[in-house]
Amino acid sequence: MSVQEIFKKNELKIITPSFEKKNYKTFSINNRRYLGNKYKLNDFIKSVITQECGEFDTFADIFAGTGAVSAMFSDKKLIINDILFSNYVSYQTWFGNDEFSQEKILQYLEKYNNISVTNNNYMSINYSNTYFSENVCKKIGYIREDIEKSFKKKNINYREKCILITSLLYAMDKIANTCGHYDAYRKNGELTNNLELALPAIKTNGKINEIYNIDSNKLAKFIKADVVYIDPPYNSRQYCDAYHLLENVATWEKPKVKGIAKKMDRTSLKSDYCTKNATNVFENLVNNIKAKYIVLSYNNMANKGNDRSNAKMSDDEIIRILKTQGEVKIFEQDFKAFSTGKSDIEENKERLFVCKCYKSKQEFIQSPLNYTGGKYKLLSQILPYFPKQIDTFVDLFCGGGNVGINIKANKIIFNDINSNLIYLFNTFKNLDEDIIFEMINRIVSKYNLSNSFKNGYKYYDCDSSKGLGKYNKEKFLKLRQDFNNIKNQDYYYFILFYVLIIYSFNNQIRFNSNGLFNLPVGKRDFNKQMQAKLLAFITTLKEKKTVFENIDFRNFDISQLNKDSLVYIDPPYLITCATYNEQNGWDEQDEKDLLNFLDNLHYKNIKFALSNVLKNKNKENSILISWLEKNKSKYKAINLDYSYSNSNYQIKDKTTNTEEVLVVNYEVN
Repeated sequence: MSVQEIFKKNELKIITPSFEKKNYKTFSINNRRYLGNKYKLNDFIKSVITQECGEFDTFADIFAGTGAVSAMFSDKKLIINDILFSNYVSYQTWFGNDEFSQEKILQYLEKYNNISVTNNNYMSINYSNTYFSENVCKKIGYIREDIEKSFKKKNINYREKCILITSLLYAMDKIANTCGHYDAYRKNGELTNNLELALPAIKTNGKINEIYNIDSNKLAKFIKADVVYIDPPYNSRQYCDAYHLLENVATWEKPKVKGIAKKMDRTSLKSDYCTKNATNVFENLVNNIKAKYIVLSYNNMANKGNDRSNAKMSDDEIIRILKTQGEVKIFEQDFKAFSTGKSDIEENKERLFVCKCYKSKQEFIQSPLNYTGGKYKLLSQILPYFPKQIDTFVDLFCGGGNVGINIKANKIIFNDINSNLIYLFNTFKNLDEDIIFEMINRIVSKYNLSNSFKNGYKYYDCDSSKGLGKYNKEKFLKLRQDFNNIKNQDYYYFILFYVLIIYSFNNQIRFNSNGLFNLPVGKRDFNKQMQAKLLAFITTLKEKKTVFENIDFRNFDISQLNKDSLVYIDPPYLITCATYNEQNGWDEQDEKDLLNFLDNLHYKNIKFALSNVLKNKNKENSILISWLEKNKSKYKAINLDYSYSNSNYQIKDKTTNTEEVLVVNYEVN
């Protein structure tokens, strides 16, 4: 079934940029001053990466700065990131995926370059006659405010907003009364230059890039690339100190500023790579990177400059850390270091550490559902105890499917008593992934729900810490009402069900006694991490021979199994409080019936593995403990090191003292 048959097709008008229609001043990505900018080293960097990494498809630049290195590889899919929002805005300009109107941008630039501003504003009140003259400050303040108003009125889209801000930032940097950064301004410097915005020379290549504005160590946990390029701060000079003014204009939150340099609070932007903890955070970063090649830029300033200029990581530590991931080569080139004039630095060299990574560690697929009690975090402990060769694998209480999706077997059966869950998985299996994603995006658009990946948080007057619940609440309730009123359970119904899960509290599932979905709105939306999880899950589901069943475990047909089969059982836990316990009423009789079912499997010479808890919050599962004691010659209980302290978000005391076990009826290696 095509998406056109599920939705009435909406035509989208794509505006293709062209720069030949009007003779207008342009600028490129490299036309700005930036500490550690690799523009002069681009040829060196590109030649080494091309020589050592060969052909590749995906390039990740996770401390991207100006984005000059990424621009060299713009023919690849880019994953580009920086902790500074001012740089993120620039990446949206140069590498963004959304369409934009060049004619509209030119109209705004024409307006801004010819405007005369007399009224005071945030910029003129705080920055007049420091980095810029009073008149220029008034103009900057007016332009930035006008961009924000135009965006809120939806006269421009998010990428057009970013293009205008980028043009403003580059124009400011060109005339700023500084030596290239904003730690200080020249007290006797010239303030006569006028502010003139130019058009960014954007080159499109049709790639779908990923653009982020988060801590690089967090980013590394959920991205994957052929080449990951790392260019962290080398010394104690914090980039948020050097570029606070541009950051202030980009975010436009109008904070209080203080001191001679007029800096706002930058606590959240401080980097550990500028501290004595640099080696530890670098090791954490490298351990989480999933790539074929890791390329690190780092100079040899360990003890050559003053204290602020000295590098925070030694060569020995860098090599030790990279060697845990693969084979390391070092390339170097002479390079003039940044100095405040207090250091006599000779023979400074920029180095590239190229690590050809060992074959990647086993990566587990994570369910796109945050199912209560899901076993994703326990997979590394559970799976090694499973038989190496499995004919048919049964995930008897599959829940979110974290275990079954990661199993290698000739056949995998996903079973659960929740029919909506099983039919959702079946929808994922049967529909093309492009259709699934298009349906999701159309539903999000239909209900006007947030799309933070495309528009960011500020578009919805929200921030990441508080989430998007305030914006989405009424829209989510309408979606929930419509879902609960639908009688025909077709593909559309189950994709709607998934969207409901995405925007619900903690991305969970809960139905009341009347069968109505009743969770409240959550904080997040269909962000890039959620999209990546869904795509990986769908792809794996289609690659394997999977079967979906919606049967009470007591009625499951074990005659289809043999001695090479494995039944994995992760039932509701008798002594814990989970959402599905309240709905389905798992009681002592259910527990006893399940243990009888396991005894029958053993009698039929069918292998099983049971996940359960013996103790939880001063409670004991006496039925399970007694059963294990009675069958200790037949079954083995393996202790697992994990606590479900986050399963119930209303519990204030997170110390649950849970004793979780994996019970098997076969010999383990």
